[in-house]
Amino acid sequence: MAKAAAATVVAGDREVRVTSPDRVIYPATDSTPEVTKLMVAEYVASVGDGLMRALRDRPTALERWPAGVHPGIKLATGRPGEKADAFYQKRVPKGAPDYLESVEITFPSGRTAEEICPTEIAVPVWCAQMGTLTFHPWPVRRGAASDSWQDHPDELRIDLDPQPGTSFADAVRVAGVARELLEELGLRGYPKTSGNRGVHIYVRIEPRWEFTDLRHAAIGFGRELARRDDGVTVEWWKEERGERIFVDYNQNNRDRTIASAYSLRPIPGAPVSTPVTWEELAALTDPHAFNLFTVPDRLADGDPWADMDEVACSLEPLLRLWEELPGGELNFPPDYPKMPGEPPRVQPSKKVASHWDEDGNRVEDA
Repeated sequence: MAKAAAATVVAGDREVRVTSPDRVIYPATDSTPEVTKLMVAEYVASVGDGLMRALRDRPTALERWPAGVHPGIKLATGRPGEKADAFYQKRVPKGAPDYLESVEITFPSGRTAEEICPTEIAVPVWCAQMGTLTFHPWPVRRGAASDSWQDHPDELRIDLDPQPGTSFADAVRVAGVARELLEELGLRGYPKTSGNRGVHIYVRIEPRWEFTDLRHAAIGFGRELARRDDGVTVEWWKEERGERIFVDYNQNNRDRTIASAYSLRPIPGAPVSTPVTWEELAALTDPHAFNLFTVPDRLADGDPWADMDEVACSLEPLLRLWEELPGGELNFPPDYPKMPGEPPRVQPSKKVASHWDEDGNRVEDA
């Protein structure tokens, strides 16, 4: 069969070339037809207003699935020597067009990288041409506060993550409790589906706190949520979470990102992480109904996050919860250096108390 000629997609004031346009990225399902590479690029262009609201001027990592979402294709985890057809890319891909802007970011390790910093919709469309399905923006904006803008996030991201034995319906119920708590504290939350079983709630904040504060705010919020609903947990170790919704506070660390609004997810049926109103979320039973085929028309009728850029809340109410509620510091991700006050990095079921001092450090001669 002859290879299909390249196609073009209009993206703002530019035309973006799409090679292998008929490559199947998502096979057909019982409820959705197959999705080609050209259709992915066209989708990204069609949700430009909403997607750029999520990405504009933010360092953005790419989740690339150039071979498509097919059985047997796995996402790389970063292990040495690992082979995978899908991967995260934190640096600008080779061959980037001259209109693509980038920004140097610094990882917790101290290493630096040039990461894409979208300023127009043609950039995400070009990324789609390169196999990107999901965009992972930082919660900071280039130059938003000062020369130290990388250290001053402007979004708190509350990730309600269903654990085994729980469902999307449980996440929706907990989101309702989260809404009540945010409103009591004078904060404005913007919910969206994760694109799978979870719910994300964003709170735009003034960019005057650092990531340590942001993480503590998320822990304080999660603890108060767990106090109000026994189906919620902030326990880091999976063996302690039980059948509850986990508030993943570590998503608010520096260099931690989650799927942006209007990103496709690498799941059969091409679901989309979709902004919703609180009322829509409360009535929603099937988040996969929001997909590549349905979301463009929905966005054309209005974006539930349209006024997000007009909002900037204070973290102080959440930091008070962090200070007032018992529990202290919680574990960081394993790739982070040991942090002050952090508990021992060992599963509770495997912990031998005599091997650890009161600060969570392993005793040398244990």
